[in-house]
Amino acid sequence: MQPGCYTALITPFNTSGELDQEGLEQLINFQIENGITGILATGTTGESPTFKWKEHDYVIAQVAKLAKNKCLRIAGTGSNNTAEALEAAGHAAAEGVDAILMVDPYYNGPSSLEIRKEYYEVVAGHYPDVNIIPYIIPGRTGAQMLPQDLAILAKKFSNVSCVKEATGSLENMKLTRKCCGDEFKIFSGDDALIYDIMTDPDIKACGSISVMANIAPKFMTQMVSKLNNGDADGAMKLQSALKPLFDLVVVTTQEESEFGPVQCRARNPLPLKTLMQLLGMPGGSCRKPLGKMTKQGFHVLLNAAKIIQTNNPQIFEPIASFFNVNIEERLNDSSLHKGLWYNY
Repeated sequence: MQPGCYTALITPFNTSGELDQEGLEQLINFQIENGITGILATGTTGESPTFKWKEHDYVIAQVAKLAKNKCLRIAGTGSNNTAEALEAAGHAAAEGVDAILMVDPYYNGPSSLEIRKEYYEVVAGHYPDVNIIPYIIPGRTGAQMLPQDLAILAKKFSNVSCVKEATGSLENMKLTRKCCGDEFKIFSGDDALIYDIMTDPDIKACGSISVMANIAPKFMTQMVSKLNNGDADGAMKLQSALKPLFDLVVVTTQEESEFGPVQCRARNPLPLKTLMQLLGMPGGSCRKPLGKMTKQGFHVLLNAAKIIQTNNPQIFEPIASFFNVNIEERLNDSSLHKGLWYNY
């Protein structure tokens, strides 16, 4: 895979909770117009665990078709069922995507050895001409393929040459670099760590599969490009401008219930999709059991968006232009915010 910035694309739904096909096309074209390196369809941010199979196939097919020869295309095909992952990989391969992304099996808790032998090796061996990107995110899956097994996998299969790293552990990433060697590509799965792990000489990440590139593909791509070209100062300026967005991937608030205080954690893609609704982009609500942010959480998000608009309005300008929306109005007209939160 080419170094750069890839957007973990959200999946837009309409008011009935069904796939918004027109909105999906708009979002794909928005990414392409703003110079993104590539698009990941049907990942965690895309709410793939809630998909019907026909929706999963449709979204991958649309990204494969609309982005062909315009940017790279990745399909999320992971599962906690190897047979299902194998079937999904076959469909994505038939659509001609440039790579598939496979998350470590979730919930059923296989060991690192089992994940390698009974999951990644099965798919990598069955589809030797398909680039496979392991996605390591133990906070979601409750399991993890360790760097040692990743290195064995990459040594055995030439179609495994990179990883999406979302452990949040710099030590794990350093061990991945040590085990897998200098040519192996590490992509950040955590927007807040992109700068750090791309400039760390013991990690040397080459890009990102990003959540907030849904909002700011142009500037996320520029930041990653500057880092890959050795312009750390220029990248730091963009990192500072984008930081309020990075802080919204997860929004945690302290709420009051009738039985006492409760910590409420709004996880990706809930804050992202709420922000997209706020800004007037296609997206719609998340699928249940994800619901809405609390009112307090929404105001954390709203204040961050206002800081961006005040200090660096160029970040939202591509949204205003492409989707024909007035960002100032979207942020300051409270009547446009109704229905975007609920009370505890």
